[in-house]
Amino acid sequence: MKTLCASTAFVLLLGCSQAFGGMEQSSAELPPTELNPRSFELAVESGYLFGAINPPQDYQIGAEFLTARVRWGVVRRDVWLRGYNQFYVSAIAEPIFRGIENHYFGVNFGARYNFVRPGSRLVPYVSGGLGLGWIDSHPEVPGGQGQDFTFNILSAAGISYELNDHCKLNAGVLYEHLSNGGQTDPNPSLNLFGPQVGVTYSF
Repeated sequence: MKTLCASTAFVLLLGCSQAFGGMEQSSAELPPTELNPRSFELAVESGYLFGAINPPQDYQIGAEFLTARVRWGVVRRDVWLRGYNQFYVSAIAEPIFRGIENHYFGVNFGARYNFVRPGSRLVPYVSGGLGLGWIDSHPEVPGGQGQDFTFNILSAAGISYELNDHCKLNAGVLYEHLSNGGQTDPNPSLNLFGPQVGVTYSF
């Protein structure tokens, strides 16, 4: 009898603990990945950029990116920097709709920081990186790029919206600088600004 009573009490205690444990977990009402974002992301992004600052010609460029991101740090403290870091690699393909050249292809390596607020699906971000690429240069044309090989600098800021645990939409602004680093004279370079949108899938 004592064994039966003890067993019954143990079962009731276990059931209560599981029930209350479940209630406590559901009361938090926070996304399960908020402080533990997924380790890997693949993004497809598109932008439309306009020449600015010192354009030799009226440039308009389509910016297409295929980007892989890897998480490498999380800030879990309840401060304004709460969020996580990512290292990224982007493949770049850019048709030049208006300008001297016709296309640009390259790669870019950089970092992105995502600012995560408790219970919010909106995640602001900033990013920046350096890379290299090739443009179909026309140095014989005044204002044209001096050679095919160029360096690129990218920086962006925007907001991602988490549709679910795997998919996100993002919109922001992008700055791109193309230059051969003074390897030719003249080296007109390009400074481009414009909007960017994309979709991200997280693994």
